[in-house]
Amino acid sequence: MIRPSLVRSSVLRMVRPQIFQQRRAFSTPNSSLRADLVQDLYLREIRAYKPPPLKPSDSDGHVQKFTAPKAPQSPDEGDIAQDLKAYENQQVELEGQAASGESGAAEESWFEEEEDDDEPAAAAH
Repeated sequence: MIRPSLVRSSVLRMVRPQIFQQRRAFSTPNSSLRADLVQDLYLREIRAYKPPPLKPSDSDGHVQKFTAPKAPQSPDEGDIAQDLKAYENQQVELEGQAASGESGAAEESWFEEEEDDDEPAAAAH
């Protein structure tokens, strides 16, 4: 007697390759395969690209030439001495005091005095 499991497995072995062959016969090329060709061409061209060598004159129109600033001139010693004497001879002016020969101006009060509530401001009415 033949076992049913043995028959089933042998039939499946024979039928499986036919099913796969039929599926393969109906398949069409994928667009992903075409994309791989384009991608491969693109990557090959990128790898083959060699940038042009840089020359020292390439930056001429883009960068300003550096020129060192002029050295500052030292001040004349005679002028400094005269300026110092003029400064020492100046009269010291203090705020609130009249200079010599001038009459002292009356100082204004910048503070406002508070009015008492008990005394009405008669002059204001």
